[in-house]
Amino acid sequence: MLTLIGILLIIWLVLAVLGFVIKGMFWLAIIGIVLFLGTAAWAMLSRNKS
Repeated sequence: MLTLIGILLIIWLVLAVLGFVIKGMFWLAIIGIVLFLGTAAWAMLSRNKS
């Protein structure tokens, strides 16, 4: 489970960076940041429950 969360965090981070690098794809950066923060928060909550 921890591996899956780590992979998702890396994917979202790559999407955010690509959104900032590629001109006109700012929306991709916003989606990447939101998904990264959501996954990180979910990981922290699920880790604290166990």
